[in-house]
Amino acid sequence: MNVNLYGTQGKWLMVDCGITFGDADYPGVDVILPDLQFIEERLDDLVGIVLTHGHEDHIGALPYLAADLGVPLYATPFTAGLIRGKLEEEGNDDRITLKMIQEGEAFRVGPFGITYVPLAHSIPEANALLIETPYGKIFHTGDWKLDPAPSLGGASTAEELSAIGDEGVLALVCDSTNVFNPEASGSEADVREGLREVIAAAKGRVMVTTFASNAIRLQTLGEVARDSGRELCVAGRSLDRIIRVAKATGYLRDLPDTIDFDTAMTLPPSRVLIVATGGQGEPRAALARVAEGSHVIKLGKGDTVVFSSRQIPGNEVAIGRIMNKLAKSDVSIVTERQAFIHVSGHPGRPELASMYGWIRPDILVPVHGETRHLHEHRRFGLEQGIPTALVQENGEVWRLAPGAPQRIAEAPTGRLVLDGDVILPADGSTINERRRLALYGQVSVAVAIRGGRLAGSPVVRVQGIPVEEDRDEFLDEAASAAAAAVKKDGRNMDKLREAVRLAVRRVATRFTGKKPIVDVLIVEI
Repeated sequence: MNVNLYGTQGKWLMVDCGITFGDADYPGVDVILPDLQFIEERLDDLVGIVLTHGHEDHIGALPYLAADLGVPLYATPFTAGLIRGKLEEEGNDDRITLKMIQEGEAFRVGPFGITYVPLAHSIPEANALLIETPYGKIFHTGDWKLDPAPSLGGASTAEELSAIGDEGVLALVCDSTNVFNPEASGSEADVREGLREVIAAAKGRVMVTTFASNAIRLQTLGEVARDSGRELCVAGRSLDRIIRVAKATGYLRDLPDTIDFDTAMTLPPSRVLIVATGGQGEPRAALARVAEGSHVIKLGKGDTVVFSSRQIPGNEVAIGRIMNKLAKSDVSIVTERQAFIHVSGHPGRPELASMYGWIRPDILVPVHGETRHLHEHRRFGLEQGIPTALVQENGEVWRLAPGAPQRIAEAPTGRLVLDGDVILPADGSTINERRRLALYGQVSVAVAIRGGRLAGSPVVRVQGIPVEEDRDEFLDEAASAAAAAVKKDGRNMDKLREAVRLAVRRVATRFTGKKPIVDVLIVEI
């Protein structure tokens, strides 16, 4: 979930505005957004938002936050196509100015001079930004890798990057994701050969799952389908969207024509290659529905599913659940542990060292990754001869120039959640209440009072309370405890409500060992 702010001469430039995805810590939440309080308090000084590439962790928050920021967005054609589609889905495309910039083109946003510098990644038009200020140049890499044979689009050469370094670079703000990898990330051309071998050996239908935004892998799979004599079928709305935008902006033009699901099921199994979303275990994605048997496409004995992606930490259980369902249907499973069918889109140590040598910055600022990645990247950069390297935590404001780098302030940071159609604080009352409900369950008690006395038996209902076989006994005892509390003092409503709440919770604790949320409704007749 990437948001970067660069400031000079009292103005601010935002680079990227992405999302991350919900997990068990955020019950009922799919999308998590960055809290932009710092810049929202300085909107008059924000001059624009420049996007490095089209992955969700870099552009995903724009449909929800960009309109209120009120500044233009700048993106290359492919990235702009993805953004435009997202804005249209949210219905706010008419409120946001989206400016298209060609790769390699220089432009100005307020006091910042900016040039897109193409680099290889797993999506077309991934770009570093060369940001020029009166105090020096920043080379902001975004996500990148080195690939001697990129499948889609071009990437800057060593000579072009060295020329940038020759002009002097104050700071290299650089991807740390794979800093622990001693090997280079590898080329997509090698993945093509690995996939070709796996698919050629398969006898039945083959389904390949990969990141939907990995348009370069789609290109590879299209070539493999053609070479292996298989028809290409695509399952997943996000894949359809990527293909549509890619073709509209000049990519994937030679992707084979795709067939529909019904045709895929009527052709001989050995003539079908299906590309599907859901390789990270997403429950509503195409792969999950195929594994459950609820999709038009059916897989069984003799068929193969190829996971052409790495497991994102935290998704292991969800992915394993889908693999187990596929295995029950006697489907063969191939992962990157068994064949060379995936390469990362981020640089290993050899690639980082090459970038240092080309750019030759005065300062290294590691980004992308967890704390351990940033600190290791700092150590590695210093070992490679960069004069200064710093580790910046979320919210820290650093002055890079003039003078030596120093931390000068702390900005508020945090997370927001998209809960249905509502944006809320990630740790606000709503989400905290939901966490408590998930952990402890809930008891509702309704009590009728007439003249300070109990009018009828209290009514008790439970949700998520582990009473199971003792449910009726628990409800009776809870109602009796509520009635006893009323008889002690039925006139002060606030005291009565609290007395009933505590009495019922004591019963719940005695039955279950848990302290559930107890809501009390008192009706005066």
